[in-house]
Amino acid sequence: MRSHLLNDTTAERYRSSVTEGIERVAAKLATTDRPFTGVTVDALAPSIDKVDLDRPLLDTTAALDELEELYLRDAIYFHHPRYLAHLNCPVVIPAVVGEAVLSAVNSSLDTWDQSAGGTLIERRLIDWTTERIGLGPAADGVFTSGGTQSNLQALLLAREEAKTDSYAKLRVFASEVSHFSVKKSAKLLGLSQDSVVSIPVGRDKRLQTVALAHELERCRRDGLIPMAVVATAGTTDFGSIDPLPEIAELCEQFGAWLHVDAAYGCGLLASRKNRHLIDGIERADSVTVDYHKSFFQPVSSSAVLVRDAATLRHATYHAEYLNPRRMVQERIPNQVDKSLQTTRRFDALKLWMTLRVMGADGIGELFDEVCELAQEGWKLLAADPRFDAVVEPSLSTLVFRYIPTSVTDPAEIDRANLYARKALFASGDAVVAGTKVDGRHYLKFTLLNPETSADDIAAVLDLIAGHAEQYLGGESLDRAS
Repeated sequence: MRSHLLNDTTAERYRSSVTEGIERVAAKLATTDRPFTGVTVDALAPSIDKVDLDRPLLDTTAALDELEELYLRDAIYFHHPRYLAHLNCPVVIPAVVGEAVLSAVNSSLDTWDQSAGGTLIERRLIDWTTERIGLGPAADGVFTSGGTQSNLQALLLAREEAKTDSYAKLRVFASEVSHFSVKKSAKLLGLSQDSVVSIPVGRDKRLQTVALAHELERCRRDGLIPMAVVATAGTTDFGSIDPLPEIAELCEQFGAWLHVDAAYGCGLLASRKNRHLIDGIERADSVTVDYHKSFFQPVSSSAVLVRDAATLRHATYHAEYLNPRRMVQERIPNQVDKSLQTTRRFDALKLWMTLRVMGADGIGELFDEVCELAQEGWKLLAADPRFDAVVEPSLSTLVFRYIPTSVTDPAEIDRANLYARKALFASGDAVVAGTKVDGRHYLKFTLLNPETSADDIAAVLDLIAGHAEQYLGGESLDRAS
C-alpha cells in the first residue's frame, strides 16, 4: 500500500492519477448542458449505500468510473449559467490550480514549522485585504472556514472587549434580515436568548438607523451593555447593504463594537466601479469576508479582519507542544495564535494565485458584471406582469414571485411558487432558491456567474411561470403543500 503514498518515488503515479481525474472533470464541464440532472434522493441513495467501503477497488480508473456514477453525473454544477440559486460562484482557474498545489503539499497553517512560506503568504493576503478595507496600520486577521466562523470569532472578540462577566446584560444588534449565524453565534457564546435585538429594515431591506438609535438608547437606559452592532454589506436574501457610515456613528456614540458582515459584498473591495457602495466599512472593528462568494474562489476561502490586532489575543491559547509563549518573544509567526481552528488548510494560496494571475481588477470586473446583470433582471421583472419583485438589487440578488391573474388567495399563490421551484429543480433545467418575505413564499435568483445572460433569466422566468400555471391548472399529480 506504500505505492499510494505521495512522495519522491510515486511522483509519476501522482501525475497520471491526478491527470486522469482532471480529464474526467474537464470532460464533464465541457458536456454539461444543464445545472442538474434532477436525480432524487431515493434514486441515488441506494447506489451509494450498496458500496462496500471495506472492499477497495484497488484501481484509480475503476474508482473514477464509480465516482462518475455516484457523484459527477448528478452533481449540481455552479458553472452553468442557469444555476441561479444560492451564493455559490463558478470558480476561476488560477484558484483551482492553487487548490491542487495546496492539497498535494498539505501544509497546515497553524504554525510556522508546518507551513513556513504559507504563513507569510496568508499574512500578506490579510494585510492586502485590510488595506483594501482601510482598517489602518494596526489591523490584522486570519483565514477561516467561512462567514459563520468569521462572524462567531468577531462576536467572541466583541464579547471579550465588552469587559463584563455579566453576559446576561450583553446585547447584539442586527437587522431582521441579517445572517442566521449572528443568533447562532450568540448562543454558542453563552449569551441570553434575548441578547440579539432585531432591528427593522425599510422597503429597501436596509437596517433603519432611527430604530437602531432607539434600541441603543433603550439598552443604555435599562442598564444593559451594547456589546456589538452587526451591519450587513450584502444580505443573503436581498443583497442589501446597511447604511454603514450612520451605523458607525451610532457605534461610536454608544461604545458598541461594529462588526460588518461583508461575506457577500466583499467583492466590491476589488471593484473600481462600485467600491463606494461599502463606504464606511473602514470604520468597522471587525469585518467578515467570503472570498468563496464574490471573489470566485473554491470553498473554503474566508477571513475575519480586525482593526486592532491586539484584540485577536482573545482567541489565543499557548500549547507547549505547538506554540509555546517563548515563540512570541522569538518573533516566530504562528497563525494558530489568531485562529479558532488549529489544523487549517492553506486556503489563502487560492486567492494568492488568483491575484497573481488575474489581479484585483480582474476579480472586480467579474463581480461588476453580475451586479449589472441583476439590474437587467430587475428591469425584466418590472416589465413582466406575471411577477412581483421585492426590491431593486444593490448587488446581484433578485427576490420575486409569480402572481397569477386568476388566483388571489395568497396561500394558493404560495403553493404555486413552491411547486414551481420544486418542479424546476426536478427537471434539472435550472436551479433557483426560495425565501420568505412578510410570511409569504418568494423565489430568489442569486446571480454570481458572468456567463449568465439576460436571455437566461428570461428563459428561467418563463419556465417558472409555466410550472406555476401547470400547478394552478391542476395538471400536476404532486401538488405542493
